Amino acid sequence: MPDMKPLRALGVISGTSMDAIDLALLETDGETHVRSLGGAAYPYPPALRAKLQAIIEDSERAAIDPLSALEAEVTEAFGDAIARFMNERGLNPSGIDLVGCHGQTIFHRPALKITRQLCDGAALAKRLGINVVNRFRHADVAAGGQGAPLVPLYHAALAGDLAHPLVVLNLGGVANITYLDGETILACDTGPASALIDDAMLELFGEPYDKDGAVAARGRVHRAELAAMMQNPFFAAPLPKSLDRNDFHARASITATLDPEDRIATLTAFTIAATARVVELLPQKPLRWLVTGGGRHNSAFMRGFATLLGVPVEPVEAVGWNGDLLEAECFAYLAVRSRLGLPLSVPGTTGVPQPTTGGEFWAA
Repeated sequence: MPDMKPLRALGVISGTSMDAIDLALLETDGETHVRSLGGAAYPYPPALRAKLQAIIEDSERAAIDPLSALEAEVTEAFGDAIARFMNERGLNPSGIDLVGCHGQTIFHRPALKITRQLCDGAALAKRLGINVVNRFRHADVAAGGQGAPLVPLYHAALAGDLAHPLVVLNLGGVANITYLDGETILACDTGPASALIDDAMLELFGEPYDKDGAVAARGRVHRAELAAMMQNPFFAAPLPKSLDRNDFHARASITATLDPEDRIATLTAFTIAATARVVELLPQKPLRWLVTGGGRHNSAFMRGFATLLGVPVEPVEAVGWNGDLLEAECFAYLAVRSRLGLPLSVPGTTGVPQPTTGGEFWAA
């Protein structure tokens, strides 16, 4: 496409925690020019969130069932969120060049070369009257990569002027890192973030998450259960590597007999220990960790990371980024890169054999 720099792209995603549909508007050339134009988050309709949770837990069906009706509901919810955002900001389709829609991940098994994110790009483009890019992970997985994480190239674009080596830690349902040191960009999922805790909070307390880590702070960490959960070959596996949201649920069931507050405290300690373990696999110890995603609001996480890592651990707002928008901004950025034929992943981020572009384009 000629003369595409810069573009105004709208990134849209719901992460593995499924707490909201996140949107962010970005002006970017897909390379070094990045200007955030704001964003918003809107909750899923509760009934749809429940359906998604059920299908994610039914992995066999999530892998092979076409799920046409459910995908139509997800597409409608994403379209409603975008329409609401545009209405609230006084935007019309001519003011947005491209939508980068990640969709909702329901199954991710790169070893099987399968990754599924629900959202019909063609239907969304037709509804919005805006060109759409979706299916960001599929080309990487098909080429032998992990398909995740895809945020590292965006982190690198933002962090060029910061002191290295640096880690950007994203705490959603699953935790992942970007390690930056000059031209070196490495990435991987590190283990659970909030998924285990959120599910246990809903079961035990009827709450969707542990606000500010308050329940964890009241509980006691059971070291035997924590040690048992850490006996997982994933933690010693080399970078890059990726996870499905539910990969640790079976092992974490060992905490089911603990008192409720102790269970939350122990699952929180598990996320902290699993994340810190990745330092052993990095070329150098990072000077600083910047934390994004909803987990940065959890004081129990942040205190635990600082204690275990022994270096500054700060929310990304410390360097002027917006942690509530960062992942949605990433898929706006990647949508532009997709249209320009630029890589979305490199060997150090997903294990793909060579820099690989991706995404599927749907004209309005």
